[in-house]
Amino acid sequence: MDFLCEIVQALVALAALSVIVVLIIAHVTAEMVTLTRHEKEKYFLTVTGEKELFPSLHDASSRELSVVIPAYNEELRMPVMLDEATEYLENRQKQQPSFTYEVIVVDDGSKDKTTEGALSSRGKLILMADADGATKFADIEKVEAGLNALNPKPENMAISCGSRAHLEQDSVAQRSMFRTFLMYGFHFLVWFFCVRGIKDTQCGFKLFTREAALKTFSSLHVERWAFDVELLYIAQCFKIPIAEVAVNWTEIEGSKLVPFWSWLQMGRDLFFIRMRYFTRAWKLQSARKTD
Repeated sequence: MDFLCEIVQALVALAALSVIVVLIIAHVTAEMVTLTRHEKEKYFLTVTGEKELFPSLHDASSRELSVVIPAYNEELRMPVMLDEATEYLENRQKQQPSFTYEVIVVDDGSKDKTTEGALSSRGKLILMADADGATKFADIEKVEAGLNALNPKPENMAISCGSRAHLEQDSVAQRSMFRTFLMYGFHFLVWFFCVRGIKDTQCGFKLFTREAALKTFSSLHVERWAFDVELLYIAQCFKIPIAEVAVNWTEIEGSKLVPFWSWLQMGRDLFFIRMRYFTRAWKLQSARKTD
């Protein structure tokens, strides 16, 4: 009996030591997103060919809508998405002459640089949209309605998320048991570690008020697939109202997501998001300017 107690005590001590080691690793390896830009990334060319300094999210808005599209090797899929988006935006401008917009395509190399694109936006509203066009661009009206329905909006901060949760049962019927297991496993980890009350955190169709974008993107750390989850985690920490709105969605071939390895990476990121905020290696930041 004494031997059994000693084994249990050793296992408890080993578990406690493991937790301490993991917390130390999470704290020591924590990094902040660098918002420093290369000199050539600080300017853009106007229609007349002149160099103009990129605007900042800290400045007052000068457009009604900014559309930010993170892109990584999207040569084939992006033209279709941009054609659809531009057609919608041009038609809306014809119907509403006061409506102004900009489209910011962020070439993110091997990491997601959505942060930099969002922080250069000029819109009162900022839409983050995937380059594959899986969500019909006209569904922006649905997420706008969801945003407008949020009341109150403290300091005019609010977020409206497109959601595919209503399509989940159909997707389960079409997927393998393994991919269904990964999907539900990821949903559980999101709920357990970071975000509650949002069924679909990963739909790449999110609309921010300018104030909410500045507040959330300024605190962002994760630059990989799970950055959506951290954005919403930050928003909930700041008590920013969030709407979840059903949108049309079609799976487009050419995804950079490799099911098992991508979910494994996201699971790791979710764990470290929680641990790094828990150990205060990461803190909610005041709005930062890019250099």
